[in-house]
Amino acid sequence: MIRSMTGYGKGENTAENRKFTVEIKSVNHRYNDISIKLPRFMISLEDKIKKTIAQRISRGKTDVYINFETESEDDVSVKLNEPLAASYMEKLNFLKEKFGIDSSNTLDLVARFPEVLTVEKVEEEGDVIWETLKIALDEALDNFISMRETEGAALKKDILNKNDTIKEIVDSIKERAPFVVEEYKERLTSRLSELLEKQVIDEQRIAAEITVYSDRCCIDEELTRLYSHIEQLKAILESDGTIGRKLDFLVQEMNREANTTASKSNDIKITNATIELKTEIEKIREQIQNIE
Repeated sequence: MIRSMTGYGKGENTAENRKFTVEIKSVNHRYNDISIKLPRFMISLEDKIKKTIAQRISRGKTDVYINFETESEDDVSVKLNEPLAASYMEKLNFLKEKFGIDSSNTLDLVARFPEVLTVEKVEEEGDVIWETLKIALDEALDNFISMRETEGAALKKDILNKNDTIKEIVDSIKERAPFVVEEYKERLTSRLSELLEKQVIDEQRIAAEITVYSDRCCIDEELTRLYSHIEQLKAILESDGTIGRKLDFLVQEMNREANTTASKSNDIKITNATIELKTEIEKIREQIQNIE
């Protein structure tokens, strides 16, 4: 199933007064870039978390936020950085004496300084934490991927509609192409008749000129390849797995054929049609940038 690279998912799990909340969000990216923000006491699990996510997604810039809450006093402890507190006290007392500051809230001030008092999670076995966290992570991933698939389905429908429009344009170009040479022959004959007036027109010379012109503006190969690309696009959209890069390459080839068609044709109607063709191809190119 096609997946968008944009998605969001949230999962929660509570066990023994401990609650883990996992939020995952992503945007399009060329590679699989996973960034994880989690409490410091879970740093040892970061690699395991990243591998679990990487097993289920292959592209996108993914941000993962993990939050921990506890209602148990046994889970946390308050740490005092005594040397740092002593240094702050010394400097504050020095300021009081030097500038004659009358203050009785020195203790309050020291307690507010960074790193003096810190709340830490009581160390626990990583496997125990992982067992609870994994449930929240899996739920977040399920919701995250579900959203990606929903958006992917919408992208698929839109791209297929645009692909149908491209086929209609190519059909119109194919229908118009045979008349280009015939109209050129008529114009050439008419022009020569005006220039030569009553002189006999060399039919062989005209035929040779028409042959050269026909070879130069022939777009049969380009149209054949465009029809092939149109069918390939449908087939890729129906396939499984990561298809974003395949689609990107295919659209580049479609655009190449459209450019060649435009450059070879000297017909204004075909030129206008190729402009419409390139516009639709560009719309598809923009859409597939967000496909995993």
